Formats: sequence, structure tokens, C-alpha cells
Amino acid sequence: MPTKRTRAHDPAQEGGKTCPPALLLDEDDNVPADILDLGSAIWRGDTEAFLSSLPLEPLFDLVVTSPPYNIGKAYEKKEELAKYLAWQERIIDLIVPRLKDSGSICWQVGNFVDNGQIIPLDIEFAPIFKKHGLQLRNRIIWHFGHGLHNKKRFSGRYEVVMWYTKSDSYHFDLDPVRIPSKYPGKRHFKGPKKGQVSGNPLGKNPEDVWDIPNVKSNHPEKTTHPCQFPVGLIERIVLSMTKPGALVFDPFSGVASSGVATLIHGRRFWGCELNISYAEAGLSRLSDASSGNAKYRPHDQPLYDHTKSTLSKRPVEVGPATVAKKSKRGAEK
Repeated sequence: MPTKRTRAHDPAQEGGKTCPPALLLDEDDNVPADILDLGSAIWRGDTEAFLSSLPLEPLFDLVVTSPPYNIGKAYEKKEELAKYLAWQERIIDLIVPRLKDSGSICWQVGNFVDNGQIIPLDIEFAPIFKKHGLQLRNRIIWHFGHGLHNKKRFSGRYEVVMWYTKSDSYHFDLDPVRIPSKYPGKRHFKGPKKGQVSGNPLGKNPEDVWDIPNVKSNHPEKTTHPCQFPVGLIERIVLSMTKPGALVFDPFSGVASSGVATLIHGRRFWGCELNISYAEAGLSRLSDASSGNAKYRPHDQPLYDHTKSTLSKRPVEVGPATVAKKSKRGAEK
């Protein structure tokens, strides 16, 4: 088993101050206006009702979320695709007027599955965002190496983050999320810079395909949530699309992975979550992040090289002859 490297956040790296304590507000005891002066909070209640009660003015610097996929998980009730999209459209309609002109929306989605047929949700969502005149900057492919194995089609190993901006004057800073260059020693071979290193010393653009492990049972961030997305995925978004002190909102915050990614880098966070157990787990994680004790797999941690494991060696009893025999049987079918 490989050694896992997790990072405990050091508040000094983000200006030397810890974040304010996170609070849990409940729709049974509070009103949405109670959140307006808070730097870190989860609203336990319906996100549509919450948004409807917020001031109709620009509040959010970044909206980032992974909404329910309508595939029948424990926290959702599967319904017709048209009804699901109508519900999502109502929420997006409420978000856009509350997004700053310099802000971004990152909607991370997978596939709706109907009787074995997949329907890519980014395609279904595109007309909703286009209706508002939002501008698609990237379809970021989140690639991960583990998941269920499918027998009737190729196993799915990626999801999509749709990054939209409200205007051309959006915030984007590449430097905090650069990755190591493939050839850092490459130099200019002619011209006035001949002999000088040609690449950026901070590294290169991470491009639009991100290899970040998904949260499975042995992941250091794993909670009770069945579809938890990794902090590192949102960390890269927060660092590149917001400045310190910015307000990040997640309308479907689950166990607040997006909040952890936000607070460890000195931003403010509001989240909405209907399930009380997830909201409470999220609050605990936000408290750890605020106090500098967040445990997470950083976005820039190199992937584990599986070839170094003894499990990567083929067992003696599964030699080339056995593999050939199985392939032959498959072809005959």
C-alpha cells in the first residue's frame, strides 16, 4: 500500500490569519439574511428557497458545485430528465444575477444514465447557461483512475467541469496552479535569448485535462458521502479564479469539500446542503480548515506510480497462455 501524503493547512501561507469559525444555519431556526455577514457558513435547507431570499445583487465571486446527477443515489430521488433539468435551471436562474461581473461559475457534472444509455449532462446544461449569455471558457476534463467496471460499455473514468464567466473582465491567475514543465531545461536556440531557459520558471499551464484521484474508500478525505469530490479538484479552481477574501458559493455543498478548498486559501465560503448529516460533517471539515487542521490531498501531489507495487506483477498462474485462452473464448462469443 503506497504512503499517502496529506497536507495540514498552515494559515500563515495565506496571510498569517486563521479563518473565522464556520457556522451551521438551519432553515427551521434561521433566515437566509443571517448568512450575509458571515465568512464561513453552511445553510441547512433548500438551496432554491435560500437563493430566492438573498438580495438581488452581485454577491458571489465564484460559484462552484457538483449537483446531484439524478442517477438514484441515496441522497436524491431519480426523476425524468426534463424535470431534473427544469429544477437545475431554476437554481441557475437565481444564481446568475447574484454573480459578480468578474465572477465565474464552475458546474461539475457526469452522465445521466437511463437503462444503460448515457446522456452527457454538460450537453444538456449548455443551453441553460447560454440563455444567460455566459461565456464558456473551458470544458475541464477531470480524469480519475478508479470506479465501477462496466460489462456492456467502456468503464467511465472522467467527468466534466464547465467553466463559464459572466463577462470578459473575469479574474484568472495561472501562476498559483502551474505544474512542472515537461522539459524545464529547454533553452532558446537562437535570437537575443539564445541559451536562456525558454519555459516559465514556475512551471506550465495545467491544461484542461486534470488527473486527480477520486475519493474512494481508502482516500484520506473519505467521509460517509457516497459521491464526494476531492478537495484538490476545487482547490485548483479556487486558486486560479479568485483572489484572497473572495466569496465562493456552493449550492449543493454535500460534506463541504469545496468549502475546505476555499478556506485553506483564505477565501470566504457559503454552502447549501439539505441533508443534516452531510451538513454537520461539512461543518466539522470547515472547522478543521478554519483552525489550520484540514487534512486533504493537494492538487499538485504527483500521482502514485502503480508499477512500483508488487500487485502490478502478473501472477505466475495467469501467464500469457491463460490470457490468450480467455481472449479466444471472448472472440467466439
